[in-house]
Amino acid sequence: MSERTGIEQIVTAAVTKALEQNLPGLRKDLVRAVSEDLRPYLSESAAPSEGGTGELLKAISRIHAGSTQKEILRALLDSTAAYSGRAALFVVKASAASGWQGRGFADSDGIKDFSLDVTGGVAYEALHSRVAARGRASEIDPEFLSRFGAVEDDRVVVLPLLLKDKVAALVYADAGSTGGLDGVALELLVKATSAWLEVASLRKQAPKEGPSEAAEAEAPAPVQSVTSFSDPFASHAPMHAAAAAPAKAMAAAAPSGAPPQMSAEDAEVHRKAQRFARLLMDEIKLYNQAKVSEGRKNRDLYDRLKEDIEKSRATYQKRYGNTAAANADYFSHEVVRSLAEDDISLMGGNFKG
Repeated sequence: MSERTGIEQIVTAAVTKALEQNLPGLRKDLVRAVSEDLRPYLSESAAPSEGGTGELLKAISRIHAGSTQKEILRALLDSTAAYSGRAALFVVKASAASGWQGRGFADSDGIKDFSLDVTGGVAYEALHSRVAARGRASEIDPEFLSRFGAVEDDRVVVLPLLLKDKVAALVYADAGSTGGLDGVALELLVKATSAWLEVASLRKQAPKEGPSEAAEAEAPAPVQSVTSFSDPFASHAPMHAAAAAPAKAMAAAAPSGAPPQMSAEDAEVHRKAQRFARLLMDEIKLYNQAKVSEGRKNRDLYDRLKEDIEKSRATYQKRYGNTAAANADYFSHEVVRSLAEDDISLMGGNFKG
């Protein structure tokens, strides 16, 4: 036992001396290594540096300034330049990924004619797991790298862009020749884009529909060819394509606030109403992060966000106030759930639900 203790003391002293001599370099390498290992597990609420946060919010604001799908997606790709060397967006259709636009490539226009192999590697992982996939260059389509250039630092990331609960596109990014790749920031940009595409689409429809026009407005848009790229999401199958499923299965998928007995059509209306309410709350949180934080701290969320909440409530009521989901009032429920984290006292005394 004493011999073992003596050896441990010698080893400890040697390690301590080595650490003291190499601490500056080791600290830098350790921080880099740990940061890379933790990136896949960071939630979307994980904040970058203070300076980076401001730039990230500006990038999200530029994305939200777009009113059409093309404008929004172009703003997303333009914003990737601060967080990657090269980026490309691929529209997903029938398990195939067709190039739409690229940024930072020597031949960015060539992206439009390229079909990315998604049968394996990080592209397959992102497509089927529906979360960001990080890996090495060897895990991406070799034909893609052969045509558009190899990755200098070997890191790549593929992020799914979700629309109506399905992967509508994949965003590929690498460091290019810049040596910079911030997967967390890119994930935030893609999530913000997904939310805004849906909110913009739903809000565009809302003013046009009346109580008797709701079902007609929910009909899928005419299918267009992806190769034209006039509307990269036009061919995406909407959620309500499942309306042909048996009524029993549809009712089982209805939100918890819906009546237990209802038709398949009514169950679908309830599900869409709840989802729309969540999207409206996501928009409020994205634009008012400071107010939400202060409101929770001071228990006066409603007073700080009254204008945004009531504006969104009017939008929700115009869309679902005269439908089968009217009595469920998913909007008020989402205000408390999303903004106040299920603690209604955080809304303040002026909130009436």
